[in-house]
Amino acid sequence: MNAIQIKKILKEHDLQLNKRLGQNFLIDNNILDKIIITANLSKQDTVLEIGSGLGTLTKELAQKAKKVITIEKDKKLTEILKQELKDYENVELIEADILRSDLCKGRTSKLKDYKVVSNLPYYITSPVIRMLLESDNPPQEMILMVQKEVAQRICAKPPKMNLLAVATQFYANPKIIFSVSKNSFWPRPKIDSAIIKIEVRHQQMSDLEKDSIKKFFQVVKAGFSSPRKQLANNFYTKLSIPREQIKEALAECGLPHQARAENLSVENWQKLIKEINA
Repeated sequence: MNAIQIKKILKEHDLQLNKRLGQNFLIDNNILDKIIITANLSKQDTVLEIGSGLGTLTKELAQKAKKVITIEKDKKLTEILKQELKDYENVELIEADILRSDLCKGRTSKLKDYKVVSNLPYYITSPVIRMLLESDNPPQEMILMVQKEVAQRICAKPPKMNLLAVATQFYANPKIIFSVSKNSFWPRPKIDSAIIKIEVRHQQMSDLEKDSIKKFFQVVKAGFSSPRKQLANNFYTKLSIPREQIKEALAECGLPHQARAENLSVENWQKLIKEINA
Protein backbone atom coordinates (compact mmCIF):
# COMPACT_ATOMS: atom_id res chain seq x y z
CA MET A 1 0.00 0.00 0.00
CA ASN A 2 1.47 3.37 -1.01
CA ALA A 3 0.91 6.89 0.33
CA ILE A 4 -1.70 7.71 -2.31
CA GLN A 5 -3.77 4.64 -1.43
CA ILE A 6 -3.49 5.40 2.30
CA LYS A 7 -4.61 9.01 1.80
CA LYS A 8 -7.56 7.79 -0.28
CA ILE A 9 -8.70 5.35 2.40
CA LEU A 10 -8.37 7.97 5.14
CA LYS A 11 -10.29 10.50 3.05
CA GLU A 12 -13.07 8.02 2.27
CA HIS A 13 -13.56 7.41 5.99
CA ASP A 14 -13.02 11.05 7.00
CA LEU A 15 -10.23 9.92 9.32
CA GLN A 16 -7.49 12.13 10.73
CA LEU A 17 -4.30 10.47 11.92
CA ASN A 18 -3.74 10.37 15.66
CA LYS A 19 -0.16 11.52 16.30
CA ARG A 20 -0.46 10.51 19.95
CA LEU A 21 -0.82 6.87 18.82
CA GLY A 22 2.26 7.06 16.61
CA GLN A 23 0.42 6.25 13.39
CA ASN A 24 3.06 5.97 10.66
CA PHE A 25 2.18 3.50 7.91
CA LEU A 26 4.75 1.34 6.11
CA ILE A 27 4.76 2.08 2.35
CA ASP A 28 7.89 0.17 1.27
CA ASN A 29 7.00 -3.29 -0.03
CA ASN A 30 10.63 -4.39 0.07
CA ILE A 31 10.69 -3.83 3.84
CA LEU A 32 7.39 -5.67 4.15
CA ASP A 33 8.88 -8.65 2.31
CA LYS A 34 11.96 -8.62 4.57
CA ILE A 35 9.77 -8.68 7.69
CA ILE A 36 7.89 -11.72 6.40
CA ILE A 37 11.13 -13.51 5.49
CA THR A 38 12.58 -12.75 8.95
CA ALA A 39 9.44 -14.09 10.66
CA ASN A 40 9.86 -17.41 8.77
CA LEU A 41 6.21 -18.35 9.24
CA SER A 42 4.50 -21.63 8.44
CA LYS A 43 0.89 -22.82 8.29
CA GLN A 44 1.32 -24.13 11.83
CA ASP A 45 2.05 -20.69 13.31
CA THR A 46 -0.21 -18.42 15.32
CA VAL A 47 0.79 -14.76 15.10
CA LEU A 48 -0.05 -11.81 17.30
CA GLU A 49 0.18 -8.40 15.64
CA ILE A 50 0.06 -5.30 17.85
CA GLY A 51 -1.08 -2.14 16.09
CA SER A 52 -2.91 -3.29 12.95
CA GLY A 53 -2.76 0.06 11.18
CA LEU A 54 -4.57 -0.34 7.85
CA GLY A 55 -3.89 -4.07 7.66
CA THR A 56 -0.96 -4.02 5.24
CA LEU A 57 1.23 -6.31 7.34
CA THR A 58 -1.81 -8.22 8.61
CA LYS A 59 -2.71 -9.42 5.12
CA GLU A 60 0.83 -10.64 4.44
CA LEU A 61 0.91 -12.49 7.76
CA ALA A 62 -2.45 -14.11 7.03
CA GLN A 63 -1.10 -15.60 3.80
CA LYS A 64 1.76 -17.30 5.64
CA ALA A 65 0.40 -18.25 9.07
CA LYS A 66 -2.33 -20.55 10.34
CA LYS A 67 -3.95 -17.78 12.37
CA VAL A 68 -3.38 -14.06 12.94
CA ILE A 69 -4.74 -12.23 15.97
CA THR A 70 -4.35 -8.52 15.34
CA ILE A 71 -5.08 -5.93 18.00
CA GLU A 72 -5.81 -2.25 17.30
CA LYS A 73 -6.56 0.45 19.85
CA ASP A 74 -7.99 3.10 17.50
CA LYS A 75 -11.76 2.56 17.11
CA LYS A 76 -11.89 4.41 13.77
CA LEU A 77 -9.08 2.32 12.32
CA THR A 78 -10.82 -0.81 13.56
CA GLU A 79 -13.90 0.09 11.52
CA ILE A 80 -11.74 0.40 8.39
CA LEU A 81 -9.97 -2.87 9.19
CA LYS A 82 -13.27 -4.74 9.36
CA GLN A 83 -13.67 -3.99 5.67
CA GLU A 84 -10.02 -4.43 4.72
CA LEU A 85 -9.76 -7.84 6.39
CA LYS A 86 -13.23 -9.25 5.75
CA ASP A 87 -11.96 -11.79 3.19
CA TYR A 88 -9.29 -13.21 5.52
CA GLU A 89 -10.94 -16.02 7.48
CA ASN A 90 -7.83 -16.76 9.54
CA VAL A 91 -7.61 -13.21 10.93
CA GLU A 92 -9.19 -12.26 14.25
CA LEU A 93 -9.42 -8.49 14.79
CA ILE A 94 -9.60 -7.22 18.36
CA GLU A 95 -10.23 -3.62 19.33
CA ALA A 96 -8.27 -3.11 22.55
CA ASP A 97 -5.26 -1.57 24.25
CA ILE A 98 -2.68 -4.37 24.43
CA LEU A 99 -1.36 -3.03 27.75
CA ARG A 100 -4.84 -3.32 29.30
CA SER A 101 -5.76 -6.56 27.59
CA ASP A 102 -5.51 -10.01 29.17
CA LEU A 103 -4.85 -11.55 25.76
CA CYS A 104 -1.28 -12.62 26.60
CA LYS A 105 -1.84 -13.24 30.28
CA GLY A 106 -2.35 -16.57 31.95
CA ARG A 107 -1.85 -20.07 30.68
CA THR A 108 -5.52 -20.28 29.63
CA SER A 109 -4.99 -17.60 26.98
CA LYS A 110 -6.18 -18.37 23.44
CA LEU A 111 -2.59 -17.70 22.35
CA LYS A 112 -0.54 -20.90 22.39
CA ASP A 113 3.02 -21.23 21.10
CA TYR A 114 2.67 -17.96 19.26
CA LYS A 115 4.94 -15.43 17.60
CA VAL A 116 4.65 -11.65 17.69
CA VAL A 117 5.21 -9.85 14.38
CA SER A 118 4.47 -6.18 14.54
CA ASN A 119 5.20 -2.67 13.36
CA LEU A 120 4.99 -1.71 17.00
CA PRO A 121 3.57 1.73 17.88
CA TYR A 122 6.69 3.50 19.13
CA TYR A 123 5.19 5.03 22.24
CA ILE A 124 4.46 1.61 23.77
CA THR A 125 7.61 -0.24 22.68
CA SER A 126 9.27 -0.67 26.09
CA PRO A 127 6.17 -1.53 28.16
CA VAL A 128 4.92 -4.01 25.54
CA ILE A 129 8.24 -5.85 25.36
CA ARG A 130 8.45 -6.03 29.15
CA MET A 131 4.83 -7.19 29.43
CA LEU A 132 5.29 -9.97 26.87
CA LEU A 133 8.58 -11.22 28.31
CA GLU A 134 7.30 -11.22 31.90
CA SER A 135 4.00 -12.87 30.99
CA ASP A 136 3.06 -16.38 32.12
CA ASN A 137 2.41 -16.95 28.43
CA PRO A 138 5.33 -15.36 26.55
CA PRO A 139 5.71 -15.67 22.76
CA GLN A 140 8.27 -17.97 21.15
CA GLU A 141 9.86 -14.98 19.48
CA MET A 142 9.16 -11.40 18.47
CA ILE A 143 9.89 -9.71 15.15
CA LEU A 144 9.40 -6.01 15.85
CA MET A 145 9.76 -2.76 13.97
CA VAL A 146 10.94 -0.19 16.52
CA GLN A 147 12.82 3.10 16.53
CA LYS A 148 16.45 2.47 15.62
CA GLU A 149 17.70 4.11 18.80
CA VAL A 150 15.45 1.86 20.88
CA ALA A 151 16.67 -1.21 18.99
CA GLN A 152 20.25 -0.24 19.77
CA ARG A 153 19.38 0.23 23.44
CA ILE A 154 17.69 -3.19 23.62
CA CYS A 155 20.69 -4.92 22.06
CA ALA A 156 23.35 -2.94 23.93
CA LYS A 157 26.40 -4.55 25.51
CA PRO A 158 28.73 -3.31 28.27
CA PRO A 159 29.78 -0.53 28.68
CA LYS A 160 26.53 0.80 27.18
CA MET A 161 23.98 -1.26 29.08
CA ASN A 162 20.69 0.21 30.25
CA LEU A 163 17.64 -0.98 32.17
CA LEU A 164 15.70 -1.97 29.02
CA ALA A 165 18.67 -4.00 27.75
CA VAL A 166 18.99 -5.87 31.06
CA ALA A 167 15.24 -6.50 31.22
CA THR A 168 15.13 -7.86 27.67
CA GLN A 169 18.36 -9.85 27.75
CA PHE A 170 17.40 -11.47 31.06
CA TYR A 171 14.56 -13.29 29.29
CA ALA A 172 15.66 -13.38 25.66
CA ASN A 173 18.31 -13.01 22.97
CA PRO A 174 17.67 -9.80 20.98
CA LYS A 175 19.33 -9.04 17.65
CA ILE A 176 19.04 -6.18 15.15
CA ILE A 177 18.23 -7.71 11.75
CA PHE A 178 18.24 -4.61 9.53
CA SER A 179 17.66 -0.86 9.55
CA VAL A 180 14.64 0.85 7.98
CA SER A 181 14.78 4.37 6.56
CA LYS A 182 12.23 6.92 7.74
CA ASN A 183 11.40 7.33 4.05
CA SER A 184 9.73 3.91 4.17
CA PHE A 185 6.76 5.39 6.05
CA TRP A 186 3.90 7.81 5.53
CA PRO A 187 3.67 10.18 7.26
CA ARG A 188 7.44 10.18 7.47
CA PRO A 189 8.69 9.99 11.09
CA LYS A 190 11.63 12.05 12.29
CA ILE A 191 14.02 9.14 12.80
CA ASP A 192 14.90 5.78 11.24
CA SER A 193 13.65 2.43 12.46
CA ALA A 194 15.02 -1.09 12.75
CA ILE A 195 13.72 -4.64 12.73
CA ILE A 196 14.74 -6.63 15.77
CA LYS A 197 14.33 -10.32 16.45
CA ILE A 198 13.87 -11.31 20.09
CA GLU A 199 14.21 -15.05 20.70
CA VAL A 200 12.60 -15.86 24.04
CA ARG A 201 14.15 -18.38 26.42
CA HIS A 202 11.12 -20.32 27.67
CA GLN A 203 10.94 -21.63 31.17
CA GLN A 204 8.17 -22.46 33.60
CA MET A 205 8.78 -20.66 36.89
CA SER A 206 7.64 -21.40 40.40
CA ASP A 207 6.34 -18.66 42.71
CA LEU A 208 9.70 -18.79 44.52
CA GLU A 209 11.55 -18.18 41.26
CA LYS A 210 9.22 -15.31 40.36
CA ASP A 211 9.89 -13.75 43.75
CA SER A 212 13.63 -14.12 43.14
CA ILE A 213 13.29 -12.38 39.75
CA LYS A 214 11.32 -9.56 41.37
CA LYS A 215 14.15 -9.02 43.86
CA PHE A 216 16.70 -9.22 41.01
CA PHE A 217 15.06 -6.32 39.21
CA GLN A 218 14.68 -4.31 42.40
CA VAL A 219 18.47 -4.40 42.73
CA VAL A 220 19.02 -3.67 39.02
CA LYS A 221 16.66 -0.66 39.12
CA ALA A 222 18.52 0.64 42.15
CA GLY A 223 21.76 0.30 40.22
CA PHE A 224 20.39 2.35 37.32
CA SER A 225 18.68 4.92 39.56
CA SER A 226 21.51 7.41 38.95
CA PRO A 227 23.39 5.99 35.92
CA ARG A 228 26.33 8.39 36.25
CA LYS A 229 27.00 7.34 39.82
CA GLN A 230 28.96 4.30 40.85
CA LEU A 231 27.05 1.20 41.94
CA ALA A 232 28.39 1.45 45.47
CA ASN A 233 26.79 4.88 45.84
CA ASN A 234 23.46 3.89 44.24
CA PHE A 235 23.09 0.76 46.37
CA TYR A 236 23.94 2.68 49.52
CA THR A 237 21.37 5.39 48.68
CA LYS A 238 18.54 3.14 47.45
CA LEU A 239 19.08 -0.13 49.32
CA SER A 240 21.13 0.97 52.36
CA ILE A 241 23.85 -1.54 51.52
CA PRO A 242 27.26 -0.41 52.87
CA ARG A 243 29.63 0.82 50.16
CA GLU A 244 32.42 -1.46 51.31
CA GLN A 245 30.17 -4.50 51.05
CA ILE A 246 29.37 -3.60 47.43
CA LYS A 247 33.02 -3.03 46.58
CA GLU A 248 33.94 -6.41 48.04
CA ALA A 249 31.14 -8.08 46.05
CA LEU A 250 32.30 -6.35 42.87
CA ALA A 251 35.85 -7.57 43.48
CA GLU A 252 34.60 -11.15 43.93
CA CYS A 253 32.92 -10.81 40.52
CA GLY A 254 36.09 -9.51 38.91
CA LEU A 255 34.61 -6.03 38.48
CA PRO A 256 36.28 -2.70 39.40
CA HIS A 257 35.05 -1.00 42.58
CA GLN A 258 34.15 2.12 40.58
CA ALA A 259 31.85 0.14 38.23
CA ARG A 260 28.61 1.74 37.05
CA ALA A 261 25.42 -0.04 36.05
CA GLU A 262 26.17 0.43 32.35
CA ASN A 263 29.31 -1.71 32.76
CA LEU A 264 27.48 -4.88 33.83
CA SER A 265 26.04 -7.63 31.63
CA VAL A 266 23.06 -9.72 32.76
CA GLU A 267 25.49 -12.42 33.90
CA ASN A 268 27.46 -9.82 35.90
CA TRP A 269 24.26 -8.72 37.62
CA GLN A 270 23.35 -12.29 38.53
CA LYS A 271 26.78 -12.95 40.03
CA LEU A 272 26.85 -9.62 41.86
CA ILE A 273 23.45 -10.11 43.45
CA LYS A 274 24.46 -13.62 44.52
CA GLU A 275 27.57 -12.19 46.19
CA ILE A 276 25.59 -9.44 47.91
CA ASN A 277 23.14 -11.96 49.34
CA ALA A 278 25.85 -14.51 50.28
